[in-house]
Amino acid sequence: MTYDPPGGLAPSTTRDQGGATDAVAAAILAAGRGSRFGSDEPKCLQEWQGRPLVEWALQAPLDARLFPVLLVTGHQRHLVDPHAPAGVDVVHSSRWHEGIAHSLGAALDALDGYATVQAACIGLADQPRIGAAAYGRLAKAFAAGATLAVATYGGQRANPVLLARSLWPEARELTGDVGARALMDRHPVTEVDCDDTGSPADVDTPHDLENL
Repeated sequence: MTYDPPGGLAPSTTRDQGGATDAVAAAILAAGRGSRFGSDEPKCLQEWQGRPLVEWALQAPLDARLFPVLLVTGHQRHLVDPHAPAGVDVVHSSRWHEGIAHSLGAALDALDGYATVQAACIGLADQPRIGAAAYGRLAKAFAAGATLAVATYGGQRANPVLLARSLWPEARELTGDVGARALMDRHPVTEVDCDDTGSPADVDTPHDLENL
């Protein structure tokens, strides 16, 4: 299934179903070691255009007016946590070393306490060029009825990924380095064209950073 957005950001990331207001949150996963980058400091703190990667990644859902926005940290969290700006809640993934699935689970556990949150957009801290409009379009897809949605670029699925609350229990059962996209083999997926919103290019190595 493909959702063809009208463009731009949604004026609100909420929807009304039977009198209930549902909201879309966001979580940026920044808990991993990033060992392929070969640096002593966390990869997400490498700078691109004068700012750490993690700050760019957080700015997009903030600009899209999603709430709440979470930053999930783990490896060297004492260095990463201070980069969460006002309006971002920090969540610690104590089992970050066991894979990204546990960071995803930590985010969903934290969001459980927000009664109005009915979906979560998941992004990664090493993808600084993903734009606010990508998050806004996923929120619009959720408002249109999607329960599992993914941003596409050039027809290829990438990030962010949106999970409705109904899928959170299943997402919590994932283990190791298996992220939210594992659910796409089991459920209908709404693809959201985000070609003109930015780029999903990620930073795994110094060469990737140079070529952003």
